[in-house]
Amino acid sequence: MTSATASATVALVGDRSPHVQAHVRVPALLAALQERDGLTLDAYWIPTTDAGGLEGFDGIWLLPGSPYASEAGAVHAVRTAREHGIPFLGTCGGFQHALLEYARNVVGTAAAHAENDPGAADPLLVPLACSLVGHEDTVRLAPGSLAEQAIGARRTVERYSCAFGPAAGHLPALAAGGLRFTGHDETGAVRVAELPGHPFFLATLFQPELAGDGTRPHPIVTAFAAAAAARAAGA
Repeated sequence: MTSATASATVALVGDRSPHVQAHVRVPALLAALQERDGLTLDAYWIPTTDAGGLEGFDGIWLLPGSPYASEAGAVHAVRTAREHGIPFLGTCGGFQHALLEYARNVVGTAAAHAENDPGAADPLLVPLACSLVGHEDTVRLAPGSLAEQAIGARRTVERYSCAFGPAAGHLPALAAGGLRFTGHDETGAVRVAELPGHPFFLATLFQPELAGDGTRPHPIVTAFAAAAAARAAGA
């Protein structure tokens, strides 16, 4: 599967805090990836206020923890990964800002996030009708999608800690611009986005880093780490 010598440098972009469960989980996940999958990630925490110059990393993970100290920094991290073909994973707030980046820099709309700009007239990211903080819910994955390939199933139950999601009215423009929505809940609400043609670009509103007790990495986390290791190896 993977080599015990596989190694990659990964930027963990987010404003690290002991109060964010996802951040607390990361060290154990890194250890489990090395022990279980032979994937050694040389990980660097990068605050959103210092998210420039990420081009040299083999992977970029935009972690939860919004509102970020710098919305611009979070968006720039996504753009760097997208434009330079760097494996990217965005979870919860990372998903939200991946959509913001794509809307602004590919589709060309002045997209806003209601959490950061509550006065915005027509924000792309809006409060969810029912907050998903602390909830688990079913996600159905599109056949053949990157998410489905990583998880190995078309249906999965995932954990959330999010109160914001995309406004449905903005999604057709993003899809027309090339972003693919490959995961939905039972009501049809978007929960996963990916970018065809990119080595690995996956964003989930749910939080795979919260799966289980942290000793067995979620398949999406493992797939991201493997993609970063492949880039590091020149594959």
